[in-house]
Amino acid sequence: MGTIDETLKSNQNYAGSFNLGNLPMPPARKLAVIACMDARLTIEPMLGLKTGEAHIIRNAGGVVTEDAIRSLLISQHLLGTNEVMIINHTDCGMLTFKDEDLFAKLERETGASAVSPEQFHSFPNSEQNVRRQVQKLRAHPWVAKSVAIRGFVYDVKTGRLKEVDVKPQRAASASD
Repeated sequence: MGTIDETLKSNQNYAGSFNLGNLPMPPARKLAVIACMDARLTIEPMLGLKTGEAHIIRNAGGVVTEDAIRSLLISQHLLGTNEVMIINHTDCGMLTFKDEDLFAKLERETGASAVSPEQFHSFPNSEQNVRRQVQKLRAHPWVAKSVAIRGFVYDVKTGRLKEVDVKPQRAASASD
């Protein structure tokens, strides 16, 4: 039996005692979370959330991609979320490669080029990436200025979140 078959069997047990069918569509806590897809991040328990309390948008690296923005805009403008957390983490796979190297590897292994994805969005530093993603959202014209947007790095060894200072970094002057 494969893993999908095992999960389908587990779903039968889950459905047998399912009691969440009456939850409203908008998330109760008005929170949206953009997080990495890493299997070590269990977002709801990490944040003390229950089913129905937040929208969780996940992708490799917790990157504000076009699709993440699409989901977030629907979350905010149609379903009422007014706070956003961006969560990256330590020991992220996105730190281990460069986009151009992965493109070359995939072309070499498959013998084919592809037009999609245009980028993998790798990055060399989780805190810098969080800062960039927060700034990307804050700059988007359709994200309301009243929406709280904060960024964090989750430590996969301790389970703790550390907030990233996303204030614009002052450029070094000649006197520094």
